Amino acid sequence: EDIGNADPRALQITLQAWDAQERLGSPEGELALAQAVTYLALAPKSNAVYKAYNQCMADIRSDPDYEVPVHLRNAPTKLLKSMGHGEEYRYAHDEPDAYAAGEAYLPEAIHQRRYYQPVQRGLEIKLAEKRERLDSLDASSPKKRY
Repeated sequence: EDIGNADPRALQITLQAWDAQERLGSPEGELALAQAVTYLALAPKSNAVYKAYNQCMADIRSDPDYEVPVHLRNAPTKLLKSMGHGEEYRYAHDEPDAYAAGEAYLPEAIHQRRYYQPVQRGLEIKLAEKRERLDSLDASSPKKRY
């Protein structure tokens, strides 16, 4: 919660230290835990994922009736296809840079919401840059969903 995407390795290191403690016991396992603690103490910090998750969950609790957009719904039958399910679905892997610019994945009423706001620390600097690049592609795309 305190480090998040500023240093995603922190989660792996923590779980590996726990695993080492479980498998090796004392004192080697304790050294692994100490190593993880020092890593976490010095890692860049971000609670952006924590805040995004909590905001998203609050929105779901306050208005749980948003429907999955029709273009994202599975259409395994003729009836569902006739109802527009999956119509004009864009498979990101078939798009330039594997990104469906201008596409929307949230319901129309909330498609502009941005839950994840990366901070300017650690890896989140690069994630923010990537999001800016994707936002630019969205803005210039002739294929806008809503």
